[in-house]
Amino acid sequence: MNRTERWVALDAVRGMTVAGMLLVNNPGTWAAVYPPLAHAPWHGWTPTDLVFPFFLFIVGITTELSLARRSTLGATDVMIRWRIVARGGLIVLCGLLLTAFPYVPITRITSIRIPGVLQRIGVCYAVSALLAWRRPTGIVAMWCAGLMLGYWAVLTLVTPPGQSIPTIDVPDGTIAAYVDRWLLNGHLWALSKTWDPEGPLSTGSAVATSLLGIIAGRWMRDRAPVAVRLNGLFGTAALAAATGLCWGWVFPINKNLWTSSYVLFSAGMAGLVLGTVTWLIESVGTAGWARPFVTFGRNPLVAFLGSGLMARTIGSLITLESDGQRRSLQQVIFERGFGSWLSPINASLAYAVSFVAVWYLILRWFDRRGWIVKL
Repeated sequence: MNRTERWVALDAVRGMTVAGMLLVNNPGTWAAVYPPLAHAPWHGWTPTDLVFPFFLFIVGITTELSLARRSTLGATDVMIRWRIVARGGLIVLCGLLLTAFPYVPITRITSIRIPGVLQRIGVCYAVSALLAWRRPTGIVAMWCAGLMLGYWAVLTLVTPPGQSIPTIDVPDGTIAAYVDRWLLNGHLWALSKTWDPEGPLSTGSAVATSLLGIIAGRWMRDRAPVAVRLNGLFGTAALAAATGLCWGWVFPINKNLWTSSYVLFSAGMAGLVLGTVTWLIESVGTAGWARPFVTFGRNPLVAFLGSGLMARTIGSLITLESDGQRRSLQQVIFERGFGSWLSPINASLAYAVSFVAVWYLILRWFDRRGWIVKL
């Protein structure tokens, strides 16, 4: 397996993740969504709940590959560590700028939601990279295990002030929710207000997802034969997913809390998907099917920021007169373009698919010009 082919497979899996993110984040209406395209209400999981951890797992792999490449090109340890901190900070800043858009009224800034998806990605990238750089894989695995076991202990053994016993069954009664309010009260997710799915405590557990990606990246960079590496990836990923499911019997899989069982299960599933795609491209030699996903995977930052800005613009900023009242452009497109001839749930899905198709064309335009936007 040469380096170029390895990147094709990785871009394809990342592209599948980006396309999945666009699909589940942009239904025509949140009132009509097929269950697999919605998050689990609390405990449990759906395919949608795998999108974010897949991305963090891939962040870990690309971190390992990119830092190793920088080192071989002569970058010193000090330069690499400064690069890690700067890049992580820029990703967090992009997330905050996207959250605050369009920056008026002023409360969008003064009451900004501080946690978020890009913010978590930036923190997980920086922390996992700093923890893993120049450290043996065994030490990285120990950090990963410590984060998962420590988080399990905190969630299940520490009683939040005002509670009689620890709980993970009540969203605003967990120790994670208490820490969210203590540190970020007034700057949390608007739909929950008392806790945040990307809060500080659960972000520590999410770092373990990226560390598992770093370990996978090191394994796939090894000089062993392709079959040995793929067999190792498949076997370890299957074991991680099975262990996560079993742990979930007593410590439920929960995306909002990013429980340790969820870390193992989702990373295992990501490893299985990555191994399958790598096998199809590298061993079987069938790469044609992956080209659209590679297009999505080469510019994930453009896709995330651009789609977020587009959704905010057509969903609230641009309004039109329709049926005697002002409606957002998104509502008009959905109701008149899809809702006029499809059932609500199918119209909602058709809108989401169309949104993905529009972004494929945009990213394909970038791809053809060789434009890759990185931080």
